[in-house]
Amino acid sequence: MLFAPKEEIDYRIKGFKSLLEKASLDGAFIHYKIDFYYLSGTMQDAFLFVPLDGDPILFVKRELQIARRDSPLEHIVPYKTMEEVKPYLGKIKRVGFQLDVVPYNQVLKFKEAVGDLDLVDVSPLIKSLRRYKSPFEIKLMERAATISKRVYEAIPHLLKEGMREIELGGLLEGLAKSLGHEGLLRVRSLNYEAYTWHILSGRTGTIVSQSDSPMGGLGLSPAFPVGASMKKMKKGEPILVDFGICYHGYQIDQTRMFAMGHMPEEFVKGYDVCRDIHYRVLDRAVEGAKCSELFEYAKQLAHDAGFGDYYLGYAHHKVRFLAHGIGIELSELPFIAPRHDYPLEEGMVFAIEPKMVFPKKGATGIENTVVMENKGYRVLTDTDEKIIIV
Repeated sequence: MLFAPKEEIDYRIKGFKSLLEKASLDGAFIHYKIDFYYLSGTMQDAFLFVPLDGDPILFVKRELQIARRDSPLEHIVPYKTMEEVKPYLGKIKRVGFQLDVVPYNQVLKFKEAVGDLDLVDVSPLIKSLRRYKSPFEIKLMERAATISKRVYEAIPHLLKEGMREIELGGLLEGLAKSLGHEGLLRVRSLNYEAYTWHILSGRTGTIVSQSDSPMGGLGLSPAFPVGASMKKMKKGEPILVDFGICYHGYQIDQTRMFAMGHMPEEFVKGYDVCRDIHYRVLDRAVEGAKCSELFEYAKQLAHDAGFGDYYLGYAHHKVRFLAHGIGIELSELPFIAPRHDYPLEEGMVFAIEPKMVFPKKGATGIENTVVMENKGYRVLTDTDEKIIIV
């Protein structure tokens, strides 16, 4: 089992405190478990208090000993009620709180328990901090990419005519979990649910659903209307496999294309255009172009290639991003999207996914997780990018 080193956690806390000081905050309370995991190294039932002046304190309601095993923080204390917490808080007035994700009634209860504090949304600061990945984080994502490669390499040996989408997904998930995949991709979102993978064949690749993506899939029922379905896969149709992996909390995202017998030519051409966009955008990113400019550049490339109508979805179903940051959540900064007027910088990790959707026919595309480093980029998901014909 891996644990976040003390130097790693200390570095993150130091960076967070610097942002708190710039925002004129006396400190911050971190209740959202993804963020207190990032800042403490544990995801037990707890919350974290980071004072501007002083050491962070992790207050643990359950499993204190495990929290102390997981986290290198020095001050890890048990609590049952907020009355036990108040003596640790000192004289604070203006503090950060995660107002984007903490339920409103919990905010009210907190204010009632600790007194009249001025609560400021601190989530933008944490998201800004997390967009740069450390060598420790990148190593975990590399391990996730290794698992992903094994999963994709197994597909040609498992895929058979008449197999249902959900059946193939189940086999791949079993393999992934045997290799260390945690089976969950976390998203900072209300009401978002999905498998960690999509398997979409033929026309199911044209179905949009609750997820903000060019295609969502049919799913299994109105109660879970996204992802793989009971549809049987057949020869001569595109099969899009988008399989995310999570290892020790860190995720990678990847998409590859498969077919049985043959792939229809329009999907092959569409895939080639997507792959060309993928690498031309990355080359332009190295030159320092802003993310919003990269988005428009990619859109123009698709139009010039004659695929503008299908790029990132069709008609009013088109999505407004080409790439999303990834780490301990599926959609982090940075985004290659409109209004994101900053360049991709050293240490940023993101999943770039140009895709095409052909109405009533199917979908095609590619996705890789990429890190910006050494004044260039490196593709972490180095699985073979050829269309695989079984």
